[in-house]
Amino acid sequence: MDNRAIGIFDSGLGGLTAVKEMRRLLPNENIIYFGDTARIPYGSRSKDTIIKYAVQDIDFLLKQDVKVVLAACGTVSSTYPPSEAEKLAVPYLGVVEPAAIAAVAATKNHKIGIIGTKATIKSGSYGIAIKKMLPEVEIFQNACPLFVPVIEAGYIEKGNEITTILVKEYLTPLKEAGVDVIIMGCTHYPIIAEMISEVMGDGVTLISSGLESAKAVKHLLEANDAETTSKAAGMLKFYVSDAPDSFVEIGGVFLGASEQELYAEQITL
Repeated sequence: MDNRAIGIFDSGLGGLTAVKEMRRLLPNENIIYFGDTARIPYGSRSKDTIIKYAVQDIDFLLKQDVKVVLAACGTVSSTYPPSEAEKLAVPYLGVVEPAAIAAVAATKNHKIGIIGTKATIKSGSYGIAIKKMLPEVEIFQNACPLFVPVIEAGYIEKGNEITTILVKEYLTPLKEAGVDVIIMGCTHYPIIAEMISEVMGDGVTLISSGLESAKAVKHLLEANDAETTSKAAGMLKFYVSDAPDSFVEIGGVFLGASEQELYAEQITL
């Protein structure tokens, strides 16, 4: 048993979708979340810069004495070297493999679509993971570079004209390809899942990388006998690298919480 907190980080607020699912699956666990809001988005950065940021983010969480680190960021999960993850003092998980496993289990026609940041799509990480399990699969990918900025800006209500136009622009090629599963390869994207579903239709299964990574953390803790012994509701602690205003304004939408329940401390890496 291990009563230390679970550490989660993302380039911004998207990783809060993983926090929400973690709270549902592991209600007694403490969670420490860091959103690097001062340097968002990661998806348009170079590989070296993304790794540099990931190292700093992970180091911050390790200093909080967490028992596991989840990179709730598709870009980091697709870029941070496994060789570096193996050197960490605690287990490290990304969102790629859990989402890939879920997509393989869900597809019936073996046509899987992947949407993510430019860096994630360029890496081909999801496709590589999927093809190891399902060699005959057809992969259709599309980068969605404007999704993160519009979501962080709060353009997330159903029917928002700007976001609806972007969803149609990015998702129509995947619909025309006939995919029956789409991996939302960035933890921001589940926030606009309803709009994505409207474009894709009822026959397409959406895979949330946040949900699947939360399941993976739960499995890891159980397998390693590292669950908390606490019977009380777990505590949430939030940190951001820029002014916390946007966290308070938008974070409640991600978490399903009111603004009065949210507080984030600003830190400098």
